[in-house]
Amino acid sequence: MATLDSIRELSNRMASSILGQDELIERMLIVLLADGNMLLEGLPGLAKTRAIKALSKELDCGLSRIQFTPDLLPSDVTGTEIYQPELEEKFIFQQGPIFNNLILADEINRAPAKVQSALLEAMEERQVTVAGKTYPMDPLFMVMATQNPVEQEGTYPLPEAQMDRFLMHVIIGYPDDKSEIGIIRLNREEQHKKKEETRERIDPQEIFNARKEIAEVKISKNMERYIVDIIEGSRYPEKYGEELKSWIEFGASPRGSIALDRCSRVHAWMQGNDFVSPENIRAVVHECLRHRLILSYEANAEGITPDHVIDQLLEKVAVIG
Repeated sequence: MATLDSIRELSNRMASSILGQDELIERMLIVLLADGNMLLEGLPGLAKTRAIKALSKELDCGLSRIQFTPDLLPSDVTGTEIYQPELEEKFIFQQGPIFNNLILADEINRAPAKVQSALLEAMEERQVTVAGKTYPMDPLFMVMATQNPVEQEGTYPLPEAQMDRFLMHVIIGYPDDKSEIGIIRLNREEQHKKKEETRERIDPQEIFNARKEIAEVKISKNMERYIVDIIEGSRYPEKYGEELKSWIEFGASPRGSIALDRCSRVHAWMQGNDFVSPENIRAVVHECLRHRLILSYEANAEGITPDHVIDQLLEKVAVIG
């Protein structure tokens, strides 16, 4: 239980500096504990960058921020070999910013596909290959990529194959009025603080301990069947009606099933349970599937969103008793 207490302490510390975004904090911790990567979408100024900075500040680990721009090169992300004539080994690999614990890929859709793809191997295989040599990543590694839903001129939309590599796609909105007042006051306090408070950071070993406990969380055959039925419903929507069929062009890949399994077990563990319930699956299904569904032209023309499609699937897919 001490490990769960540490994760809750980490969550509380982050919540003290990121007001009105409790769901974002929970999703970030779910992705970190599930050993995945997160795509975060929201308007400017909604604490996307601040959130991952707060995580690295409270967790004793490193942070790299990569600002994606149209002139960025893949080697600016992964690193490159540098010629050193005075050394016996003429070429020395200089690691890029991807070699860190927490990676903030800011406005990832501002860079072309060849730069975006520089992240793929690191995200999936936890390694980087440069000039025929493979370099492993640190065991504690997470990419949080952000993108802005407005100002799409001059951007490069992420290909479906790359979207599928993200464990969760989280969309954040504006804080409520009470939180907004708190944000103003917090900003005012931070301006007047002469010296930042220092406190003991949480040991990353707590993350690895938590992952071991999460691996022991039980998921019944009925819950496995429920996950598969949701995924199958996205692939063969005609089973649940012509309207749903007309909305979905392509359903979720097996990565969708894996994401639901991993994230629902983390969610159950964070609630203090050692088994997965339908509520745990439904709590994470939107973030796990919204970026894996490709909607039809008709759905886009009618303004149907992936979240609406997922809501309809949840209404129609039954939980086996």
